[in-house]
Amino acid sequence: MGSEKTHIKFEEAVAFVNNYSKPIPADLLLKLYAYYKIAKKNFDNPGSKTPLINAFKANALIQAKNISRKQAMKEYVELVETSLKKDF
Repeated sequence: MGSEKTHIKFEEAVAFVNNYSKPIPADLLLKLYAYYKIAKKNFDNPGSKTPLINAFKANALIQAKNISRKQAMKEYVELVETSLKKDF
């Protein structure tokens, strides 16, 4: 997948998730969170007011830290297509 095509598919997947109305399992949300943060090059500390949620988010980022920005976009799209869009 070309870089521009990857970026477009990623942005479409992000829009899909943002408009998704059903509950998303926590483990899937954490993976999406980590891939999104890497894809956007946003490595700020998690901003939740709940320390436990921040710890889970930080752990998800640590687990995904060795992937490239492009790979993070691809992984995000793949997760959305296989886990969320399968119901449509």
